[in-house]
Amino acid sequence: MKIIIVNTNKTIGYLLICASFLLFIPYIILSIIFEYPVILRQETGIILTKFYQGNTNLILVWWAFAMVGLPILEACILLGQRLEKDFYFMRWATVLGIVGLVVQMLGLLRWVFVVPLLAKMYVKGDVITQKACVVAFQVVHQYGGVVLGEYVGQLFTIAWTIMLSSALQQSRLVPMWLAYFGYVASGIYLLAQTELVATVIESFLVIGWAGLVGSTLWLLWLLLLGVWLLRIK
Repeated sequence: MKIIIVNTNKTIGYLLICASFLLFIPYIILSIIFEYPVILRQETGIILTKFYQGNTNLILVWWAFAMVGLPILEACILLGQRLEKDFYFMRWATVLGIVGLVVQMLGLLRWVFVVPLLAKMYVKGDVITQKACVVAFQVVHQYGGVVLGEYVGQLFTIAWTIMLSSALQQSRLVPMWLAYFGYVASGIYLLAQTELVATVIESFLVIGWAGLVGSTLWLLWLLLLGVWLLRIK
């Protein structure tokens, strides 16, 4: 039994470390070839034209960006199985984690199966077609990106992180500082939700730095958690 637990810890550790590094690769590539996420602040016509120019390579990078969430999904399931016998709330945490990760992946896949079509129609279409593509992109981006990927996806992921940190703290599977690191990263990441609310309530206070800082700290927490699980004898 002890051997099985140790092997599970190592498997989870490798998955978290792998995912933490893999997430940075497509993100960096997108920032270079697509100027992401700065490009999203440009006019829709500029975004669609830039995307069309990126061609197949850009579509493949977006696909890779969506798929690198799979190792975290597997780690989420294994962590739930590892802890749910001692902490009943981990079953709920696992469900929230899975839903959060899946909807984020679905949100990213709009860049693979929806945006390429809109970009092609915008570049090759007439004025009326271009206006229709702009409206369609804004609707898809607001629902697939803001509602699913960022609001539901991030909110559920934050809830999973807090509940997991609580279970890790109580089980003393990790040091206290690592559990509190999860709380802090989640709290800052939660502040990024203000930017989403501001898309429909313009006067809402936006904490612009929370998204980048919160997501970076969250990825660092995943990495540190993975390293610590590998060290457990």
